[in-house]
Amino acid sequence: MPDEHSVRAAERALARVGELPVGARLLVLVSGGGSALLSAPWGVTLAHKQALTRELLRAGAAIEEINAVRKHLSRVKGGRLAQATRAQVRVLLLSDVIGDDPSVIASGPAVPDTTTFADALAVLDRYALTAPQARAHLAAGARGELPETPKPGGLPHVRHTVVGSNRALLEAAQAFLAARGVRAVILSDTFGGEARDLAGFHASLVRSVRDHGTPFRGPLALLSGGEATVTVRGGGRGGRNQEFALWLLRALGERGVYALSAGSDGIDGNSGAAGAFLTPDSHARARAAGLDPAGFLARNDSGSFFAALGDALLTGPSGHNLNDYRVVFVA
Repeated sequence: MPDEHSVRAAERALARVGELPVGARLLVLVSGGGSALLSAPWGVTLAHKQALTRELLRAGAAIEEINAVRKHLSRVKGGRLAQATRAQVRVLLLSDVIGDDPSVIASGPAVPDTTTFADALAVLDRYALTAPQARAHLAAGARGELPETPKPGGLPHVRHTVVGSNRALLEAAQAFLAARGVRAVILSDTFGGEARDLAGFHASLVRSVRDHGTPFRGPLALLSGGEATVTVRGGGRGGRNQEFALWLLRALGERGVYALSAGSDGIDGNSGAAGAFLTPDSHARARAAGLDPAGFLARNDSGSFFAALGDALLTGPSGHNLNDYRVVFVA
């Protein structure tokens, strides 16, 4: 979530790049999380932007939708940082978004934008969000009363390269496991959708491998990435990775697995954990401790569940963000 420090950082960045002369070279290093770390509200107050971001997250909006809104309420996102300088700009990106679209990573401060004010307004309509300040600003932009973000072809002085991605993370994990004699299959680095649905898919795959040897024969590790979403209806602690793990636990029941679901940045939602582990006896241990997965899921309180079970993964911030990491071992 952006705060006053984010605003000061953005103001300083805009001032510094604006001072660079023609012929200077500017190196911009971008990773996921940059949307919150670099914030220059435009047309709204910081408090309004914070509240709107929370509403979009709670509604389960996809990162592309959230960033379309953020870009059009900002003086630094959507290519506007690069637009503010006369220097030659080289952008290196660590991707935390499905598909590795440079314009979505950190809301693309130095990359041309393909979304519009009208697109951002449509996101608010889609999730029935009131947000009067944001709506007034976006509507004015949609009417052509405000300058749009730079579009493809509009930043000829910029070159960008994705140097790290979720796919690279999964391939590194696959190589790590192979070196230890564990066969690992990468299912996809582009999984999205609700965490509960994604967990249901993984549970079905586990059962198919176990019972029929299809589409893979065990033993093996199933690796997957991407970024799930959670439509929040309760007031608990947790995040999409712990929510995924708890739905997977509930779906598999007593026929459990060894598994891990975690955010590569070391932070999962509003919890202090990066994610959560599962073990084959997780369900039995939860029952013995009086922990009911259904109740915790109803409250979106997966973080409290795994903390009580002793299976939360606590790493602290990792210093990078390459989206989510899931591994499920199937014997």
